[in-house]
Amino acid sequence: MPIEIAPTIEPGTLASTSQPVLRTRDGELLLRRPRSADAPSIYAAFQDPALRYWHVRSMETLDEARAWVEGTHESWRRETAAQWLVTRSTDGAPLGRMALRAMNPEEGFAEIGYWMLPEARGQGVAPRALRTLTEWAWEKGFHRLEIHHSTRNEPSCRVALKAEYELEGTRRSSALHTDGWHDMHVHVRIAPTEG
Repeated sequence: MPIEIAPTIEPGTLASTSQPVLRTRDGELLLRRPRSADAPSIYAAFQDPALRYWHVRSMETLDEARAWVEGTHESWRRETAAQWLVTRSTDGAPLGRMALRAMNPEEGFAEIGYWMLPEARGQGVAPRALRTLTEWAWEKGFHRLEIHHSTRNEPSCRVALKAEYELEGTRRSSALHTDGWHDMHVHVRIAPTEG
């Protein structure tokens, strides 16, 4: 059965190019594709109890970190997700990660995920990187971007609000964590329209 609307972003548009390096407006941060050499930093990030708790993921070996990096490259090629490491522009040191997850380019939708290393938290890194990723996604044609986080995850809520993601609502008992079901906030930004 044919669909009567054109895709928001034509299939293959993203995958036909290399994943770009993004720079924050102040030039202090870069968002770049993960590399094999980043595996030790990624592994170290997943040893942080807060990251493991909120993301309900563990990473037990460097091999898992290397596989994660390879998986990010494959998801770009399939246009299902796009992962960036957030780094300092001066020395390239990883500070965190920003991602478009559950990407649906044809419908112009993606969910955003992020985490920051402990030393980058509270420094304004996450909101600046999130604004940069948002602007890039809009330039590419994405229409609706969502952030989902536990209502108990106050730092994640602050990041979303600082990056002007409005709280749209609460999905009750919608994500299972190690300590049970959590209500989830849904924050949204819609691409600006001309006119």
